Amino acid sequence: MVLWSVLQARQSHFKPYTPLGLVVDFLLNVVTPLFSVTLYAGAPQMLSLLLLVTAVFVYCMPPNPLGRKKKPRLPPDVKSDTKDSPSSAPPSGTGGAGSLGVLTTKPFLTSYRGSMLILTCICILAVDFRMFPRRFAKVETWGTSLMDMGVGSFVFSAGVVASRPVLKERADGRATPLAARMLRSIRHSLPLLALGVVRLLSVKGLDYAEHVTEYGVHWNFFFTLGFLPPFVALFQSALRIIPSYAALAILLGVLYQVVLDSTDLKAYILAGPRTDLLSMNREGIFSFWGYLAIFLAGQDVGMLALPRRLNPRTTTTAAAQQTTLLWTLAAWSAVWGALYFLCTDYAYGAGLTVSRRLANLPYVLWVVASNTALLSVFYLIDILSFPSFYGAHDARTEKEWYLTATSWVIRAYNRNGLAIFLAANLLTGLVNMTVPTLDVGPLATLGILVGYMSVLTAVAVGLDAYDISIKV
Repeated sequence: MVLWSVLQARQSHFKPYTPLGLVVDFLLNVVTPLFSVTLYAGAPQMLSLLLLVTAVFVYCMPPNPLGRKKKPRLPPDVKSDTKDSPSSAPPSGTGGAGSLGVLTTKPFLTSYRGSMLILTCICILAVDFRMFPRRFAKVETWGTSLMDMGVGSFVFSAGVVASRPVLKERADGRATPLAARMLRSIRHSLPLLALGVVRLLSVKGLDYAEHVTEYGVHWNFFFTLGFLPPFVALFQSALRIIPSYAALAILLGVLYQVVLDSTDLKAYILAGPRTDLLSMNREGIFSFWGYLAIFLAGQDVGMLALPRRLNPRTTTTAAAQQTTLLWTLAAWSAVWGALYFLCTDYAYGAGLTVSRRLANLPYVLWVVASNTALLSVFYLIDILSFPSFYGAHDARTEKEWYLTATSWVIRAYNRNGLAIFLAANLLTGLVNMTVPTLDVGPLATLGILVGYMSVLTAVAVGLDAYDISIKV
């Protein structure tokens, strides 16, 4: 992401967006993370050094004067305003059509979510090949890995964007009744639950290999995602008593951990017999509470990151607002990190071990601390490379700078994230049924993975180019 930002900010390499720009975009934001978990998995420092040296070289070159003088132009992938665009109609009470609303779609959030989804799509197929290190694959019960972080990050990022309707309600000075919130959340859940059923039937019908200890016999990740919205809507009522989503997430995680440690629940989840529907799916059902805490923590970060200003009543400059948000994100990263240390350290803390299978408190804190720190890094790159976005005074200018500051490939993945994730699952199944992945050599492995990601990228970019948003 650093090299892409330097190329764009200093040389306007992707402005206007050309076929060569698309190829470079794909190489930097898709092939590079693919190489980081395969070819360079044993030497990540070498890959990082290569990218950093190139970025420094590009930065030291004289800036492109034509690109810096021209106003940002809309790239060919955007034909009209969409819901994901910062120039969408502002919330009521925020001004006319060209004014800036209370909320904005910030480049660093798009980059964070899109990059996370790209790496997730890479890993779900790469894990089936020998070239993918086993240390990156999901652990059985205790410990941490890249893919263990991936599922938690997916839920966290969903929580970040889920704060948008809550912020819009607060900006409009209204509150949705519990019944209406539940009805809306159920409508949002039904497609996800349907996808869960489709995945269940397809996996069982095709006798596709699966790890029962991951979620259970029938449960899958789509069911976890599908049940989140109703419970979040229900827990939102608790905000009248509990001051923030972060406090609610911590309380939920602590209560779940107490139950795990003070009852037989942990033993039941890890070693109980599978005799009925509950026991057959105990991993998915009980780990749901940990994922719910991660989602709520993500919402708390979204409440900070999505608004145009942390405090709408202040009249401080854009630069001061940027600094405040950066320090706020960094402070929260430190808080979550300190809680994780106190939870896991044997000398000064509780000495607990991370378990993605249980989605216990250490796992919740690990995921939230890591993602909040990662967001801080993305935001730092953002404000250093593209400060003009935050100084925009009208919606059109802000949109143009948003498009300038974000990769088209990453933006396309982010726009139809869940649909692309579903397509990745289908392609993964197709590859596994047609290719003996464990017997494939390194060169063929890279060829298959690059081809697979090329197809996904073509789908994502194609949908975005035709202004299609698939909301699941």
